[in-house]
This record gives sequence, structure tokens and C-alpha cells, in this order.
Amino acid sequence: LLFSHLSHPLLVMTSANISEEPITYTNNDAFTRLEDIADGFLLHNRDIHMRIDDSVLSEFRGEAYFSRRARGFAPQPVPLPFEAPMLLAVGAELKNTFCLSKEKYAFLSHHIGDLENAETLQSFEEAAAHYEHIFRVVPSAIACDLHPDYLSSQYAAERACREEIPLIQVQHHHAHLAACLADHGWTKEEPVIGIIFDGTGLGTDDTIWGGEILIGNYAGFERRYHLDYVPQPGGDAATRTPAKMALAHLWKAGIPWDEKLAPIQYLSSEEKSILHKQLEKSINTPLTSSMGRLFDAASALIGVRQKVNYEAQAAIELEALCAEDEDGSYPIAIHEDILDTAPLWAALLEDIRSGTPKPIIAARFHNAAAAMVLSASEAIRRERGISTVVLSGGVWQNKRLLSRSVALLENAGFHVLWHQHVPTNDGGIALGQIMVALHEIRKKS
Repeated sequence: LLFSHLSHPLLVMTSANISEEPITYTNNDAFTRLEDIADGFLLHNRDIHMRIDDSVLSEFRGEAYFSRRARGFAPQPVPLPFEAPMLLAVGAELKNTFCLSKEKYAFLSHHIGDLENAETLQSFEEAAAHYEHIFRVVPSAIACDLHPDYLSSQYAAERACREEIPLIQVQHHHAHLAACLADHGWTKEEPVIGIIFDGTGLGTDDTIWGGEILIGNYAGFERRYHLDYVPQPGGDAATRTPAKMALAHLWKAGIPWDEKLAPIQYLSSEEKSILHKQLEKSINTPLTSSMGRLFDAASALIGVRQKVNYEAQAAIELEALCAEDEDGSYPIAIHEDILDTAPLWAALLEDIRSGTPKPIIAARFHNAAAAMVLSASEAIRRERGISTVVLSGGVWQNKRLLSRSVALLENAGFHVLWHQHVPTNDGGIALGQIMVALHEIRKKS
């Protein structure tokens, strides 16, 4: 029907939704929400019962590597390494999925989306009710993220109170670690090294974590190393302007703002003045150890991206720029529990001033991050004798970083685990929440 009305055999497909809202899946909703966008509607007399996004996969070492697990895969159960009671884990805020457990199976939902508005929350609630019905699960406890402002956490708290069942809060990066272990059916009690790199997650000290090297298992974790805290100007707003994160990193490192730098040239005089006052007086500058913001800063300094139009755009473009055959790197120092990037910025800026091509600088930055992973892992192995390393968090969607890090770790004799059946980003975190909640319940019983 569609092609019969085309003058040329070409169709460009996109999802039927307003940006940031869930997919429209009923005829009436489509007429209402899309009437100002669509020129026409092709309808069917068989109603769609449940909306579901397309899955998004890539390949790593010949196996599937999920960015989004949805159509074609959900709700196929994920085998659990232990028998579990009926639990509900509500996931995080971005790339939300939820998870139900029953006996030795976890039912990880399809991709719900970013829980940032009422429409997506309604989609989440409808899907959770649907899964509980079809799998005959009546949760005996609910697990959620530590962040109280997430809509998923608020849903969990309200429902746990209403149904008079336990609410178990799980630290974001601990859930990432547990998710990857469960992805591999890990049954051992011995601790592992968790390299958890992402954009944001509330830490136990009320700062924004994201560049974390943990020692732990399902039952608990220790934060052994982390990227040094850097002020995040404007809070979440800084995620949309890498230029500001770049200058915040230089300010933290004690490096003057050179007028020739790309972020300095991009920002107006007024913006730079306000930013400097924010940093000097700690005005709306929450502290972050985020690896995502580190990549944003590098992208801006190298001149790749100063402002983003979608999540992780700066890091994606930085990865795509990398020279394939470059083996050079930049230094990152380790002081007690701090991963100090000040030496990295000094060396990177020297390359910029000397006219080193951007693809070379981008590659050296990635190589520095991979070398840091190896150095920290070797230090922990010397201290604790641990030789298993887990890689989880949204930053590990970066194939350049992933392939370099895995190769370095394996060559050094480490056993490396990365995600294979559920997403490495927050789309897999609900599975980790299930595993942590299960062990919390075991402790108390």
C-alpha cells in the first residue's frame, strides 16, 4: 500500500513519537499526538497490545553486544545463578528497564526509555503490570536505585509502602557490577574488580559517581579507586555543554584557560565569566567523578564537540575520530584512592599546541583510559590477589576503549567479563538490582 503511492522506492523509517516520549501505538493516540507531524496514517484493524522498541545491537569478538534489548529478545528470560523469590527491580532513570525474578529466572523488560516525564512513567507502569500478569509474579520486595528523585525510585517507594513490602535501595554502580556478574551466571562468593564507567549515578557520599573501580560481589562493594572529583557547572546542564566541563577539568587541574583553546573560543565572554565565578565560589557545581564527563571534556578540548544534541554525542564523535594505528598515550597518576587526570590534561594540551593531528590526540586519550584500567587492576591484584575484572556501565559502549582494555587486561593474565546478554548501559541495571536485593534478603533471613 505504501509503495504503490511512491514515485520512487524509498522509505525512511523512524519511531512514531514526540522526542523524549514513548512510542505511539494506538490509532486514537496517533491521531492526537502526531496530527501536526504526519501527512497520513496507514492503519490496521488489529490493535497493538503493548508498545515495544526495536533492539539495538553491535558486535564484539563475534558475539552480540547490546545497547538496547527489546524487540526479538524481551521478555526472553535470563537464567539466574541462584534461586530467587518473586522480586521487582525498577531500574534507573535513563534507558530504563525493569526486571522481575521468579525461581531461577529473571524477566528483564524491553526498553522503556528515559523516565523523565509522565508519559514514559505511564508506559513503565503499564508494562510492569503486564509482565507481572503474564509471568504470574507477585513481588515480595522491590529494589530501586539509591537516587530518591528518579521517577522509578519514587514509584518503588510508593508501591512498597502501599503494599507493605520491603524496599531495597541499591547503589547504581554496585548494580552495574552485579548485572555483569549475573550476565555470566557468576556463582562464586569471591570478590572481583569492577571497572564501572558511566555518566552519572548517585554515590554513597551524595556526589555524582561515574569513574569507579570497585572491589565487590553481589553482597557488597568497596570503592577502591575513582576519578578525582571535578565540579560540574550547572549540574545536569553541564552534560549538554562539553565546553563547560572541559574548562572545569582544567580549573580543577590548576591549568590556566588559554584563549586559543576551542572551548574558550566557543563560549561567550559572559558565559566564561559566569563559569569562572561558579567554579571559584562553588555555586551550583556538584562534584562528579564521571568518566562520561571526562570524555566530554576531552572532546571539547580537542575541538570535536562543544555542545551536544543527544546523549554521549561528544564521546561518540571522539571515538569515531581516533587514528587506528596510534599506540601513544597520556599519563594518569594514582594517588591512594584517586585517579588523577591532571597529568593527562597537561600532556594533551601540549599536543594541541604543537599541532598534533586530532585523530592522534583522540587515540592517545582512549589509550590513556585503557592504560589506567590496567594499572589500577594490577595494583589491586598485588594488594588482594584478585584476577577477575568486570567491565560495566554505559561508557563501555565505546568499542575503542573496550577492545583496548580487554586486550591489555587479558595480556596481563586477567579473566575479563563484559556484557553479552543484557546491555552494559543502564538498560541492564535492573538485573543487577535483583541480584543485590536477593543477597540483602538472604542476609536478613
